[in-house]
Amino acid sequence: MHIVKKLIGSAFLLSELALSAAPSWAQAQSSSQWPQRPVKFILPLGPGAGVDITARLLADKLAAKWGQSVVIENRPGGDGVVAVSAFASAKDDHTLLMSPTSSFTHHPWTHDKLPYDARELNPIARVTNTIVAVVVPASSPIKTLDDLVKTARAEPGKLNWATITGFFDFMFAGFQKKMNLDIARVPYRDTVQAANDLAEGRIQLMMAAYAIVRPHVQAGKLRILAITAREPAKAVPGVPTAAQAGFPDLTIEGLVGLFGPSDLPAAARDKIAADVREVLKDPAIVTRLEATGQVVNPGDAKEFAAAIDVQTKQAAATGQLLGIKRAQ
Repeated sequence: MHIVKKLIGSAFLLSELALSAAPSWAQAQSSSQWPQRPVKFILPLGPGAGVDITARLLADKLAAKWGQSVVIENRPGGDGVVAVSAFASAKDDHTLLMSPTSSFTHHPWTHDKLPYDARELNPIARVTNTIVAVVVPASSPIKTLDDLVKTARAEPGKLNWATITGFFDFMFAGFQKKMNLDIARVPYRDTVQAANDLAEGRIQLMMAAYAIVRPHVQAGKLRILAITAREPAKAVPGVPTAAQAGFPDLTIEGLVGLFGPSDLPAAARDKIAADVREVLKDPAIVTRLEATGQVVNPGDAKEFAAAIDVQTKQAAATGQLLGIKRAQ
């Protein structure tokens, strides 16, 4: 009888071991066959934005490659918190976040408490860099970043400005602090309206995605002083980077990429990154994205994470400069 009980106990143990191993086997199967159902991209920007256009172009090509539909869900507002929170709470390996990193890298210094766990943002693939420009009215006597700094120091509080996201607000506030400038911020809900007001001379300065100001630049109503990228951009020939203009503290990359949940299998992550890279080899897509002010710059999870780390350290340095404690 004792032997029978021992055998039965052993059978139960083997059964339990088999059950405990089942999720790992299923996960391996899932990762190798990903996606198994429709995929959703959540975006922190509205329809028509450069990142939205990028997402829809990718979605169309990836859907054909994956044999599953890819749905775009725009969740603008709330300084990026709305979209990031929706993604983090989904906890679904078929729901991805496609976002500029500037939608959230500043959050620990601009929000007392975060409604999402940042560890849920698992970098998958870098996709593009958005060209961000420092722009003034064409009628302005300010022709360079050096002119801007000298004018702001000579006339504190007289100039006013607008920008595109909380991150760029945050970084420009740090730049002003470091350079001892006093330029008043004018808040806008609609960056297109801000660009229109800049073109009419109602405000004196704007830091914005090139796609937003490009129509006015091409019409001769706005002048680009510099772009914030590390490298010059073909879309704006002859325009210096902030570093080339003598102000490296305004070097801010407009990183855009895909994020998955923290438990996304590595095989699925690498598959997505490889497929994105393959899609972005298409010259027609590259041309289309460049027309929206995006620089195609694909990278794998490791490369994307390293770039995000640089931006996060920039945010931390700015927070320290402004005397802001990081949210717990």
